[in-house]
Amino acid sequence: MADAVANTAPAARPAEATEVHTRLMRLALAVEDSRAYWANLDSSVPPGPRAIQAFEQRWFGGKSLERVKTLLANFGARYDAFPEALGVLQRWRDMPPDARRVICHWHLQLTDPLYRRFTGEFLVQRRDAAQPQFDRNVVSRWVGSSFPDRWSSASIIQFASKLLSAAAEAGLITPRRDPRKPLVPKVPDEALEYLLYLLRGVSFNGSLAENPYLESVGLDRGFLAQRLATLPSIEHRRLADLDDFGWRYESLSHWARETR
Repeated sequence: MADAVANTAPAARPAEATEVHTRLMRLALAVEDSRAYWANLDSSVPPGPRAIQAFEQRWFGGKSLERVKTLLANFGARYDAFPEALGVLQRWRDMPPDARRVICHWHLQLTDPLYRRFTGEFLVQRRDAAQPQFDRNVVSRWVGSSFPDRWSSASIIQFASKLLSAAAEAGLITPRRDPRKPLVPKVPDEALEYLLYLLRGVSFNGSLAENPYLESVGLDRGFLAQRLATLPSIEHRRLADLDDFGWRYESLSHWARETR
């Protein structure tokens, strides 16, 4: 009998979500609840007991058990799907608020194709428009035209409200009252490095220099080159239409160990 051979196939590469879903209806960006999730999560605890633990230990304040279950399910999709990144977030206890906001935004983009298109296409086009202002009705029409015959009018309106809420919390649009106006959020160097090291290990549509994650925060190819020139752990050279990246650290977790 031949000796058994251990399965040494590498783990599947994390990838951005491509199937449209409705999780955004139940939870928008939730920056502070995300922070609580990173700080308290013990990945060795199974999902069922984890909900009881989170509720009894008041990870999310006085929220009900049902709401805690909703939060955990959504955060599991946003963060647990990227285990290396989750480990970095759990250890990054002194993350500044501006970095936390855009990192939550990027993880929602990674795991929600509708939000990714809204922030990486719709809002980018609005920033460049002669009249950039818009309101919920405009967003509702965009959702309906982007996904015709998929949802009822009531669901489309709810999606539009959640998209606006999440984008406002991310600092991408003016808050609260219509009409809204696109904004460009602050992106600290450490947050930009986090994103680039994260994307380096993720399957996604686009390139490291041109993608909806960067474009959503105002870093198109031209502005990105200016920022990359100042980053200590990433080298960047542009050769005609090609972008060449050099990495000081071999992975996102290595970057975090050495810099954070």
